[in-house]
Amino acid sequence: MKYSELGYWLKKSAEWVEGYYKQLDDQPLRPKQSPGKFKALLPLSPPQSSQPVADIMADFKRIVPSSMTHWQHPRFFAYFPSNAAPASILAESLVNAMGAQAMLWQTSPAATEMEQVMVDWLRQALGLREGFTGTIHDTATTTTLCAVLTMRERTLNFKGLTEGMSGAPRLRIYASSQTHSSVDKGVRLSGIGQQNLIKIAVDQNMSMDVSVLRRQIEDDLAKGYVPAGVVLCVGGTSTGASDNIAEIIALAKEFDLYTHVDAAWAGSAMICPEFRQYWQGVDGADSIVFNPHKWLGAQFDCSVQFLADPTPQVNTLGLRPAYLQTLDAEEVTNFNEWTIPLGRRFRALKIWFVMRAEGLDGLQGMIRNHVAWAKKLARKYDQDPEYKIVTDCPFGLFTFQYCPAGQNANVATKNLLNAVNEDGRTYLTQTLVDEQFVIRVSVGPISCVEKDVMSVYTICKELQNQGSPTIDSLNGTGVNSSQ
Repeated sequence: MKYSELGYWLKKSAEWVEGYYKQLDDQPLRPKQSPGKFKALLPLSPPQSSQPVADIMADFKRIVPSSMTHWQHPRFFAYFPSNAAPASILAESLVNAMGAQAMLWQTSPAATEMEQVMVDWLRQALGLREGFTGTIHDTATTTTLCAVLTMRERTLNFKGLTEGMSGAPRLRIYASSQTHSSVDKGVRLSGIGQQNLIKIAVDQNMSMDVSVLRRQIEDDLAKGYVPAGVVLCVGGTSTGASDNIAEIIALAKEFDLYTHVDAAWAGSAMICPEFRQYWQGVDGADSIVFNPHKWLGAQFDCSVQFLADPTPQVNTLGLRPAYLQTLDAEEVTNFNEWTIPLGRRFRALKIWFVMRAEGLDGLQGMIRNHVAWAKKLARKYDQDPEYKIVTDCPFGLFTFQYCPAGQNANVATKNLLNAVNEDGRTYLTQTLVDEQFVIRVSVGPISCVEKDVMSVYTICKELQNQGSPTIDSLNGTGVNSSQ
């Protein structure tokens, strides 16, 4: 394919995209096929000679969309959303066309400087205090790993980078027992070790119990261990619960512990001032992560980290060999020194496009609608004697059980979930709450309207006696891998 052909095929692809979204509402959310079925449609070996783009596009249309789970579907209420606003899709097409590698300021000045401005636009939109700066990562998993590595090096006086961990004291990281699996991964990959991630029990609100945290820190100090940091949560994956941010940060400061707040999903809601009470005290955090690719429409991947002081993280992650130096220039920001990868995408452009195309008013209205519709849907289940609301939260996520008389609620709920997802009109996931198997509803598709949300109850009522006999076809029982 030649560049001279690109314009024609971009027009053809744009026509396909337009058609895809026009008919998306009528498509099943997930493909009804077994593992390996799609692979069997692909040749076993690469082509020796070039093939016409027309043939490639025809094969794409024939086999790919029908084998995809449609994350932009307006009735996708499984996991957290991974929204792609139209303005974001447009911005990403421009980024792809330029094909820049934005590892240094000098390799893409606009990418670096737009990232600085967009992080500050988002800081203002979320109501965070002046002084926070930050950067854009791929996902919250990477962001949390960066924060955990910074906790490690700050505690070791940055000797772990050169001397390794073999002779280091035993470090401790603290998080809620409801913490996301990305925290476990970060502690493992940092060399601190899974056994040194201490999961703190939660209170009746499923928030980290501050008194238990204090006792654990004091016990570890008495044993000669070295506390290094605390990971806090706003809007947990399973149930949407939040920690008491102000009280925990105050305790962490008392022991000089670095704090990282995981608000990957619910952080987007903070563009609405009425939700900021749920992370009151967050201005005292050292690091905060939220993902605009979840609820704001800046499509995957786009994870923003705010830093009260970037110096400890830059000292942890930064490395500047001779070939990466910017010659004959004043000191510039090179964001590869703030993150793990050297290579970086131009992610700020889609934030710029989305925030201008939608405006804060539009984004706030969308989130307020999602929350209101989720609460209305939850009330429908709460008023039905065959159902029980198990958990609710302020951010548009709730869990429920199907409890028909004379049946085991866990089994009945599993069977209902199977039936709903096999039906294909909507998509839900599951989690465990106090050993109860519950269905989890997360409202957040950028394209959904109220009738899409309320259809979940209607679909459940239609299918509640058609559940399949086993849960074996589900991919596990938890949702804690969704990030």
